[in-house]
Amino acid sequence: MLFALKPKMASTIAKPKSRRVADTLRKEHEPESIRKRIRARRGQGYTQDAVLGAIDGGVTTFAIVAGTIGGSFSPVVTVVLGMANLLADGFSMAASEYQATKAEGDEVDAARSEEMHQVETIPEGEREEVRQIYEEKGFQGEALDKAVETTTSNRDIWVNTMLTDELGLQPMKRDARRAGITTFVAFVGAGSLPLIPFLFPGILPDGHFIASSILTAAMFFSIGMIKGVVLHRPKLISALETLATGTIAALLAYGAGVLLKQLYGRAAV
Repeated sequence: MLFALKPKMASTIAKPKSRRVADTLRKEHEPESIRKRIRARRGQGYTQDAVLGAIDGGVTTFAIVAGTIGGSFSPVVTVVLGMANLLADGFSMAASEYQATKAEGDEVDAARSEEMHQVETIPEGEREEVRQIYEEKGFQGEALDKAVETTTSNRDIWVNTMLTDELGLQPMKRDARRAGITTFVAFVGAGSLPLIPFLFPGILPDGHFIASSILTAAMFFSIGMIKGVVLHRPKLISALETLATGTIAALLAYGAGVLLKQLYGRAAV
């Protein structure tokens, strides 16, 4: 009797969940929700910069912490090396993000100028390109003619269509400075957490690393959850992957510290 009830209980639990999912989907596909979502996609998103910057900051700094502990260095050395890495590596990553985002924007600007020139110089040829683009999308006959006429009647929409469908570029550019600053702030903010326990001399020597490990693990798990939301992936899996990445990096660094200490036999500083 008990086993006979289990499928019914599972079905009863699944139905409310299915209804909640269906209700959520219906709300997301109401006209106003769709309009907001489309407009949001046109905006400049920097959440991914923040998430990746935070992960990199946490991983690299905690790896330094683990390495110094493995090498039996003092908390002062851990803080000095950690802070030096935090600022230098954070700036390097932010500068790289700035340059990459700026390069993407420059590419879009150059392509836009070229497409605008072609529209003005050979409009019939560019109009034919639009026609073939819509033909590949399945438009035919009067619907095709109307789509081409509507698109080419607005110069900005015309050029944006060419950028997206012919060249595979995103017409909306991101602010390179904001991308770089977001990356730097996230890197330094997350990377500072593993160092916090070492800033308080009242904690016992063995307690520094334990407290840092707990704090960093919680950070990795939280960032992984956020990454799952941003990348539309299962949050728990994303969190565990991020935690595993940080753990592996820390183990490698700790092992390197222990090995080098044994090889060179240096006393702790």
